[in-house]
Amino acid sequence: MRAAGDVDLPRDRFVGAIRDVLAEARAAGNVLDEATVADTARRRLRDRDRRSLRRVLNATGVVLQTNLGRAPLAAVALAAIADAAGAVSVEYDLEAGRRGERHGHASRLLAELSGAEDGVVANNNAAAVLLALAALASRKEVIVARGELVEIGGGFRIPDVLRRSGAKLVEVGTTNRTYVRDYAAAITERTGAILRVHASNFKLTGFVARPEDRALGSLAHERGVAFIHDLGSGTFLDTSRYGLAREETVAEAVAAGADVVTFSGDKLLGGPQAGLAVGRASSIAALRAHPLMRAMRPDKLTLAALVATLELYRDGRAETELPVWRMIAATPTALAKRARALAAQLQAGGAESEVIETSSTVGGGSLPEETQPSRAVAIAARHGRANEILARLRAGDPPIVARIVDDRAALDLRSVAPEDDEMLARAVTAALVKER
Repeated sequence: MRAAGDVDLPRDRFVGAIRDVLAEARAAGNVLDEATVADTARRRLRDRDRRSLRRVLNATGVVLQTNLGRAPLAAVALAAIADAAGAVSVEYDLEAGRRGERHGHASRLLAELSGAEDGVVANNNAAAVLLALAALASRKEVIVARGELVEIGGGFRIPDVLRRSGAKLVEVGTTNRTYVRDYAAAITERTGAILRVHASNFKLTGFVARPEDRALGSLAHERGVAFIHDLGSGTFLDTSRYGLAREETVAEAVAAGADVVTFSGDKLLGGPQAGLAVGRASSIAALRAHPLMRAMRPDKLTLAALVATLELYRDGRAETELPVWRMIAATPTALAKRARALAAQLQAGGAESEVIETSSTVGGGSLPEETQPSRAVAIAARHGRANEILARLRAGDPPIVARIVDDRAALDLRSVAPEDDEMLARAVTAALVKER
């Protein structure tokens, strides 16, 4: 039995699917014609073979959407990945003709951009923090302010990371107020490090107190312990230029005296998933030499994309070529213009919609509670209830992940690359304007 289009299916798989359909039909007492059996078998194979890891259009307005892979990569990073997909000098010194050092590819750029003496790359920021604690404070005490004992996405908690590193947690201060004297009083001969942790997904406001980085760095060095600063997202650029709260930069954290500063590669940096650690040469050397590094080291594709991303910062092209910063920098005027064009295309295709004002967020644990004015295209209620519309958009090709604003399905354009607007219009029209 073979219908038109079956030539693209492996015969054994197609026959197996047909047998399954016929067996189920007999068990249910149903009689199916030949065309129905073939179509059902073909549909089952297509559904079974559809990859779960698929490209989607992010119309949520959350620039760093963790569930959608956080930072979209720049074109040069994608090209670097393709170039590194085959044989590549990841651990080979071409000049000397012998084994080389994997960690040397990004270290010089990281040091140059951060003002640090050295840098190293792990596979994510949690790994970088764990590695720093294990290398500098294993079997020792680590002092952390109570207000910084955070839990990040996926249920990962700083106290748990500390335990896994072999260090012992020492809490100081209160939830809302911690002073340098609290850290000083907790330092003993068993102390290995002071750890400062980015708040990530929340803010402490009101009656709060928190020591300056420089004060903690000075205290740590006076008392002979390490100062580890986990920046979480981490940025090389001034976020306040875009109407957002000012996030401490990596260079500022290094200049304040941290022995190790850790941050993510796939958040505000705009690169691939990676955990970056920069700081004093002796401290970074300890991380690089630790046995855990073997389990946490990045692969060649990550290194290629990361180096290409860092080069954009070095060359002053990050704000114009990194999708994350292009999205953050997009003005309400520019977004409104794009939204009007998208709404017009949808209207012409039969999808009723209108432009609305809304607010977007950076996401990914970066700049908690900070929003930016944005523009979205809301789909008319005649196309269905908001949740129904979202489900139909997710089932499209490519899938579209949107959000609900004032009980309407909305496409927030801040998180959509301008070059994807045409694709978005076609996908929305195809998903909504078809026989139901």
